Amino acid sequence: MKNLPIGIQSFEDLRKNDYMYIDKTQDIHRLIATGKIYFLSRPRRFGKSLLVSTLDTLFRAQKELFEGLYIYDKWDWSQRYPVIRLDFSGLAYSNSDELTVSLNLFMEKTAENYQFSLSSAPLSNRFSYLIESLHKATGQKVVVLIDEYDKPITDHLSNPATMKANQKILHDFYQVLKAADDHIRFVFMTGVSKFSGLSIFSALNSLNDITLDKKYASICGYTQEELEYNFSEYIDDVAQYLPMNREELLELIRARYKGYSWDGKTAVYNPFSSLLFFDNREFANYWFRTGTPTFLINMLKSRNQIAPVMQPIVAGANTFDSYDPANIDEIPLLFQTGYLTVKQRTLIGGVPEYTLDFPNLEVRDAFLNYLLSAYADYSVGQVQPLVHVLQRQVRNKDAAGFEQNLRILFAHIPYEIHVKSEAYYHSMFLLLMKMLGFDIQGQIQTNIGRIDAVWHQPELTVVAEIKYGAGKDTNTLLDEAMTQIRDRRHYEKYLDGEVLLLAVAFTGKEVKCGMEEVGELKTKN
Repeated sequence: MKNLPIGIQSFEDLRKNDYMYIDKTQDIHRLIATGKIYFLSRPRRFGKSLLVSTLDTLFRAQKELFEGLYIYDKWDWSQRYPVIRLDFSGLAYSNSDELTVSLNLFMEKTAENYQFSLSSAPLSNRFSYLIESLHKATGQKVVVLIDEYDKPITDHLSNPATMKANQKILHDFYQVLKAADDHIRFVFMTGVSKFSGLSIFSALNSLNDITLDKKYASICGYTQEELEYNFSEYIDDVAQYLPMNREELLELIRARYKGYSWDGKTAVYNPFSSLLFFDNREFANYWFRTGTPTFLINMLKSRNQIAPVMQPIVAGANTFDSYDPANIDEIPLLFQTGYLTVKQRTLIGGVPEYTLDFPNLEVRDAFLNYLLSAYADYSVGQVQPLVHVLQRQVRNKDAAGFEQNLRILFAHIPYEIHVKSEAYYHSMFLLLMKMLGFDIQGQIQTNIGRIDAVWHQPELTVVAEIKYGAGKDTNTLLDEAMTQIRDRRHYEKYLDGEVLLLAVAFTGKEVKCGMEEVGELKTKN
């Protein structure tokens, strides 16, 4: 079996050392043949840097590294282009001064690699001077590759002053690209978010954002065919190790690590998680562990905005246009950072509309775990064991045990952040039930009213009503909730399977819970 390229971002190292490489050069060939300036947004750890490295190696005409790949006999290897490759993950940018110094050092080093100096160029014009000088020195137009273009911004979203200062530096830096167009052969930029105010998306009129382009839906990540063909020996090895048959294993891998899509049709595997799974031979939240989304979690909590992660949401195409990092909408940010993905794309009057949801179990389980932890002021390590206990109690219809654990959970919330509103309790309780594995449909409309929530599992449907009333009697609220479910007969449409009625009442931190099976009601009907 070939070595797994875990952590390797250099195409040259990968090919020279016989690491596994899934051939994406057909997509690369199409890019270069049909356009000049591109932007691609993909989440972290999704192969963007390896893609940039492949482009770098290709334009430098390192022919021997491409032998056996799609592009090998389709590229003019006699042409060698000067390449400016800037990876912001390797720069210092804790403040704007540091970012300025880092950019200047990078440009000076690039010039030195091509045997000329930038000492005579004014600081404000060095990038332009570098591009023009490379064109003049080599006789070839310049290729500009910028990886993680937005990192000095995204890493400071929780620090507005530093973020805005870095944004100003990047604005001045990037605006050079338009003026230098006559000296440029090709531009390719990657990042996580598409931010306005940087002059890139407004100044570069010919820039092609391929993030949602169906032609490039699998340019990063592994398709099902690629995974099964290239990792066949690893799949067999893990199946034998666990042990389970090959098809059972593939289904589990698919549920946990596949599901990312940018066109609603082509779904790919997360390459980082897939590689670590095959290496470790056990399931874990590999991708999520590399960067807990603390800023996103805190933002959702502060806004009490959990709708984007509770059920699929529909977004228009303008949702993904560039936006101001100082005024962030949680939906595009959740999408661009990889916590939501496109599950369906439809055309409404010729205009695309996107249905977004969690890509897979890895992301869903981990994200909800951290979000519930933030809501309940409960440690992440404590949440998952509690969820497992509550799962058993729902399945066993153990109302007393379920009530006791809810009380424990809510008791952890500090008094000063206890939000006295029904919306807060709905949010926290819905998060909890989502983690129990139920497909939640909040505020379901029926012909006789609305259900607070319906939770589906293959073998069980829970119809719930949640009541909150500060200063009210908890038992009275509980009776009202259960009576409302019965009187409105919300359960009737689900009587072809097992149904559990669940009533929950909150009065501050006091919690009451009631459960009722529908077997007797079903018999009477």
